[in-house]
Amino acid sequence: MTLDPKIKELRELKEQATLGGGAERIARQHEKGRLTARERLELLLDKGSFRELDMFVTHRITDFGLADQLILGDGVVTGYGTIDGRLTFVYSQDFTVFGGSLSQAHAEKICKVMDLALKNGAPVVGLNDSGGARIQEGVVSLGGYADIFLRNTLASGVLPQISVILGPCAGGAVYSPAITDFIIMVKDSSYMFVTGPEVVKTVTHEDVTFETLGGALVHANKSGVAHFVAEGEEEAMFLSQKLLRFFPQNNLEDPPRRTASDDPLRMDAALDQLVPDNPNKPYDMRDILQRIVDDGDLLEVHEHFARNILIGFARLGGRTVGLVANQPMVLAGVLDIDASWKAARFVRFCDCFNIPIVVFEDVPGFMPGTAQEHGGIIRNGAKLLYALCEATVPKITVITRKAYGGAYCVMSSKHIRGDLNLAWPTAEIAVMGPEGAVNIIFRRQLMEAADSEAEKARLVAEYRAKFANPYVASSRGYIDDVIEPRETRPRLINALEMLQNKRDTNPPKKHGNIPL
Repeated sequence: MTLDPKIKELRELKEQATLGGGAERIARQHEKGRLTARERLELLLDKGSFRELDMFVTHRITDFGLADQLILGDGVVTGYGTIDGRLTFVYSQDFTVFGGSLSQAHAEKICKVMDLALKNGAPVVGLNDSGGARIQEGVVSLGGYADIFLRNTLASGVLPQISVILGPCAGGAVYSPAITDFIIMVKDSSYMFVTGPEVVKTVTHEDVTFETLGGALVHANKSGVAHFVAEGEEEAMFLSQKLLRFFPQNNLEDPPRRTASDDPLRMDAALDQLVPDNPNKPYDMRDILQRIVDDGDLLEVHEHFARNILIGFARLGGRTVGLVANQPMVLAGVLDIDASWKAARFVRFCDCFNIPIVVFEDVPGFMPGTAQEHGGIIRNGAKLLYALCEATVPKITVITRKAYGGAYCVMSSKHIRGDLNLAWPTAEIAVMGPEGAVNIIFRRQLMEAADSEAEKARLVAEYRAKFANPYVASSRGYIDDVIEPRETRPRLINALEMLQNKRDTNPPKKHGNIPL
């Protein structure tokens, strides 16, 4: 049977569209170790689920000789599919077409899928590989970026948004990912910066490379812009999938609950020995978390940034939880500027998407020093305080050791609407550590003592026995229960079941004024 000419034409156009910038440019992309826009979507989405939109869109530029360079799709592949059977909207920029640069038509395609995502209540994953605004379009391309930024903002807290950086991301292009919830970068392959190395050299006379200016490791370790660093593009897609499995589709749903293979009543006797007797000796909080969560599976966020605090997703009894934990192995777990805002933004994400927050606390206080004070530790520390005060999801705190000073208040204490606050017998809850307290309270007595060192040792031991324990706070009801460490997992799972129908509200308002 002869093929209908119109169907033949359609098939030819679709085949042309799938080639993007052509076989030669696709080969160049592969030579760099990078996949094409469509190959990336095949990895990300369930097999056979992708449905493309706007395949035949082209740019509308007539200047600079571009009238004759019309490429179907105009440098971005957009549409929807499923991940684990759940609807997900996607766009994937195609570097083989005008370097993935953004035109008005390109931007309209992205805006269309974001509008559909908002109407349908489903996540958006953006695969970014673009040289920035298409210069030949001038302000029109800039307007296209702003249209995307607006939708990122309107979708914030309504839909989970993930940005995967798979190549260059420069100029205005960086601000869409910056508004989204999570940024995944690829080691030695992706870059983010507002201005490139050449402009930097011209303006500031600094000689920098793409990698040292805005590479994945720089943004993971120093700036905190990147939440995850993948070794390759396949791992970046896997991380995107793993993240979405923890999240609800939108802010009106609860996170998906999975059948847990790990016994909810399991106790771990090793937990009883993990906190050292010496209060100044560090231990790895990660060991504690992995022994408590389902199957030891912890997806740590911002693993390489502000390592004195741990944040991440896990499950307890099959339920998604957001974990916030001081890390005694790094700076004794102290709260500083970076740790405070790192945890604050994570807490706000969890609160947006109905994910219970579990805090593991071992904090000696806020970081002292002129660098911290002049850098705004007051303002940044208040971000974490504000985020936890504002959060209405279930909030559970476990104090493993130190809970000193204002940091005790900040780390989801009972006073800021903590729902269940537990302590281990090793917990020390006080205004400050015993030595500091004795130096202040008994200053004159120590000055007059015949043997000040012996007197100080006696007073420190007395103070520690009286105040450096969980029982004074328990007697006031600030701690709901003191538990054996081995009991922590079943107690947390039981608490989550108790709190599953929790309802809490904040006063009616347009929005609060978080100390940004």
